[in-house]
Amino acid sequence: MPEAFIYDHVRTPRGRGKKDGSLHEVPSVRLAATALEAIRDRNGLDTGLVDDVILGCVDPVGEAGSDIARSAVFAAGYNTSVPGMQINRFCASGLDAVNTASAQVMAGQHKLVIAGGVESMSRVGLGASGGAWPIEPQVALPAYFMPQGVSADLIATKYGFTRDMCDAYAVESQKRAAKSWADGRFKNSVVPVKDISGITILDRDEHMRPETDMQSLASLNPSFAMMGAMGGFDGVAIQAHPELETITHVHHAGNSSGIVDGAAAVLIGSRQAGKAAGLKPRARIKAFANIGSEPALMLTGPVDVTEKLLKNARMEMKDIDLIEINEAFASVVLRYQQAFDLDPQTVNVNGGAIALGHPLGATGAMILGTVLDELERRDLNTALVTLCIGAGMGTATIIERV
Repeated sequence: MPEAFIYDHVRTPRGRGKKDGSLHEVPSVRLAATALEAIRDRNGLDTGLVDDVILGCVDPVGEAGSDIARSAVFAAGYNTSVPGMQINRFCASGLDAVNTASAQVMAGQHKLVIAGGVESMSRVGLGASGGAWPIEPQVALPAYFMPQGVSADLIATKYGFTRDMCDAYAVESQKRAAKSWADGRFKNSVVPVKDISGITILDRDEHMRPETDMQSLASLNPSFAMMGAMGGFDGVAIQAHPELETITHVHHAGNSSGIVDGAAAVLIGSRQAGKAAGLKPRARIKAFANIGSEPALMLTGPVDVTEKLLKNARMEMKDIDLIEINEAFASVVLRYQQAFDLDPQTVNVNGGAIALGHPLGATGAMILGTVLDELERRDLNTALVTLCIGAGMGTATIIERV
């Protein structure tokens, strides 16, 4: 079976996902096109060789609708022979795009594919695409629907993570992200977003708050206590987990992922396609997996999918050098570390979405690129990338340097 290799990756900076964010003026398709243009230009890529562009987008409506991947192909000036496909597996969409591209290459049906994702959360509101999950009883009831923040608090309550533990994790994420920028660890992968005149709008992640400390976080009220109590979602959580008497609400804006805008692109191809295009492979896609997980806990899918993936790959956690798990909420990462008894110094070593933000459809591709850069920087070999997913799912991928 052909192997799938990563030849390059890029991402935009993450802009604050609000009206005063630097990328708010940039349409979704322009964000996506920025990533496509960069992956083409820095590799001298003949886009006529690209068999497909696959982009994750979690709210593909309005300006982000109508197959944003194909729209981005036009906006980036690619050859019109290049098709495009938008996919949605909630927060894992960007990683699933990479996995889908890899599967096409491994199957021998495509030779060179660009995968990634895009989300403009300041322009297309979170949840704008709607759906049956929160509102249709035949879906919401068996899924134990609740807002993800309440589910994150359920995880913290069930597995014993206190407010201080979650806040301490958040402070560390901020410190690591700030140090990574100061050390120049992102400089080779982050491409600036420019306006129509070529003037740079943003060239650096702007959600970070490196001054964050335990004292400043302590001043924040829990974000999900009212909806848990007044909305009845604490009752839903306890119905699913009757061993718990109450839900302790520990998450707030400072220890949860930030709402941001951004896009990413990863160049995936076979060995033969890389040679034909004059490209040098940086890593291979070793294995990937998806899984459905317990819907009330919802965000523990990374634990379940990692167990499945390691078994399928005939590997153990000791074979993994670095881990990237999306910091949707602090308890998600704390539970993952607890489940596998991990050394925290191997997990999200450059900070994560708590500090940098989580542009839903793009994050999976972004963190895959981040950990590849870090493998190279540290001269290590193998990494695992995983994300929790709404409605109780998990996606994970193992990459190896070549």
